[in-house]
This record gives sequence, structure tokens and C-alpha cells, in this order.
Amino acid sequence: MQQKLAVVILNYNGKHFLEKFLANVVSFSSPHAVIVADNASTDDSVSFLKRNFPNVQLIQNPTNTGYAGGYNEALKQIDAEYYILLNNDVDVKANWIQPLVELMDSDSKIGACQPKLLDQKNQNMFEYAGASGGYMDAYGYPFCRGRIFETVEEDKGQYNDVKQVFWASGACLMVRSKLFWQLGGFDSAYFAHMEEIDLCWRMQNLGYKIYVNPTSQVYHVGGGTLQKQNTHKTFLNFRNSLITLIKDHPSKGLFFKIWVRMNLDGIAGAKFFFTLQPQHTLAIIRAHFAFYFSIGKTLKKRKQLKTLEGYEPRFENIYNKSIVYTYFIKGKKKFNELEW
Repeated sequence: MQQKLAVVILNYNGKHFLEKFLANVVSFSSPHAVIVADNASTDDSVSFLKRNFPNVQLIQNPTNTGYAGGYNEALKQIDAEYYILLNNDVDVKANWIQPLVELMDSDSKIGACQPKLLDQKNQNMFEYAGASGGYMDAYGYPFCRGRIFETVEEDKGQYNDVKQVFWASGACLMVRSKLFWQLGGFDSAYFAHMEEIDLCWRMQNLGYKIYVNPTSQVYHVGGGTLQKQNTHKTFLNFRNSLITLIKDHPSKGLFFKIWVRMNLDGIAGAKFFFTLQPQHTLAIIRAHFAFYFSIGKTLKKRKQLKTLEGYEPRFENIYNKSIVYTYFIKGKKKFNELEW
């Protein structure tokens, strides 16, 4: 018999997070199943789980295939109407699930949703990875209601309304399982970063909606600002952003936007170089070359998606301006300052 819902935590070398947060997730998710999918951790995660949480189902992936591949592999083994994909560094409190379930149950065309994401260490602040729902600008730059680039806002209740958004955060993402698999799950070529935005965009191309329900709130350790040594994150973000555009955006205006994006990426690379972070400049260059080599495969995926009944690339419910210009030139750094 299919479960109503399963909370699925993907873990890679996160024993320290499991020690800190898993007990709350188990306690406050009852009666729903909590499942940990371990992505071939090399720390003591698996033995810790077996020893301390014997009633939590453990799925052991044979290799680390990242967020996208790891979840795809694990979710194949779980039969539930809804999945809640929860990062291992997220803390929860009582009644975090029910508002999300009620929202999804209220409208069969809502494909995915998220709660409000707050900073686990500073709980009056939004959290970088998702805040109160994700948006996209005209050139495919993602930002959040409560976080634009590096400006993270204080939560004063200003974004407490249940609202349709463009993407929901992979830190705590609730999805319809049937729709997830209809679209082929996450694109495992992404490895990590941007895969939830790609999934949400594909859902919208199939006529579904994405929502945030801030009545539910969770607390994410995260860490949005890239560290200097974290050039792989830079590579993945820049590469995957371009891949997402060419896969999901309508044909009209696509190549102009790609051209604009690549020029803006060049400016970002120059900024890294002149602020003595040339390793990030090189990561952007590598990302562009990786994007060039991926175009053929990405266009095949785009063509295959269009064979789904009702699937048509759309670019709606967006900020139809440049968030780069608005933020850096006009100086508008808060979501409620944007002119729509």
C-alpha cells in the first residue's frame, strides 16, 4: 500500500548533522516515514544510524552520485504519494509537515512546494538557499523572496503569505512522486546545484505550479556564500544555470539570453580576478567549456521532454527584468523593493 508521504534525507559524510538534527526530524514527522539515503559516506554515518536509529529506514547508495543522482537512486525504492526531500543540515519543529500536505492536497496542479527557510544559527534571518520561495529574472538568474545575491533579509513576517513562486528550494522540497517520475526525476548530469530549479521549471512547462507555504518553517545550516576554496560550487552553478536555460526556456529569445548571460558571466569572472580570486575565474571558464560540450545532449533532452503530453517550454511568473542591473546598478537589494 502506498504511503501518503515519506521524508527522505540524502546524506554524505554528514554524521555530525545527523547527530544534531535527525532526532527532531523523526519526532516531529510522525506518523510519516523518515528515510535516510546514504550516498556512500566514508565517515561513520552508516554505523551511527544503525546503532542509534534502528527504526529509521536506511538506503545505501553504492556510489556518491551527488544530490541529483543520489535522490534518483533512493526514490526509486520508496512508494509514497509525496516525497519531502530534506537536507541533513535542516532542523524542524512541531507541525512542520501538515501545512505543506494541506497545500498540496488543496490543488492537484501544485507540483512542488517549500516551507519558509530560516537560518539555523540566526533564526530571525532568512536562509540563503530558499528563504521564502525562489524566483528567476529575465536572464535566468535565480534569487529568493528574502535573499537577493548576498543580501539576506531579516524575517519580520513580510513574506508570510502563501504564494506561487518559480522554484522551491532543494533544502526542503515537497514534490508529487508521480509527477517527479513522469518528468524523469532530477537530471543526474547536474550532480548538484540548480537541479531543483530545473525540476520546478519542467513542472511548470507541463502546466503545474510551484508554491511556498511560510506557515511551515524549518531551520537550515546551509552556507550560501562561496568559500574561496570552493571552486567546484562556482563551476556547477555557472554550468548548470546555462544548461537549465537551454533545456527549459522557450525558443523565442533563448539564444539572445544565452549571449547576455555569458557576457554577464564574463563580468563576474573579471570581478573574481580583480578581487584576487582567479581560481573562481578559471572555474567560470571551465563551466562555459563544459556547457559547450553539453549542448548536444541537452538539446536531445529538451526534444524528449516535448514528447510529453501538454509539455511546452514556458517562462512565466518571473521577474521580467535584470536582477543584476536592479541589484548592482539601481541598488535595490530587498525583494519588496523590486518593481514588477
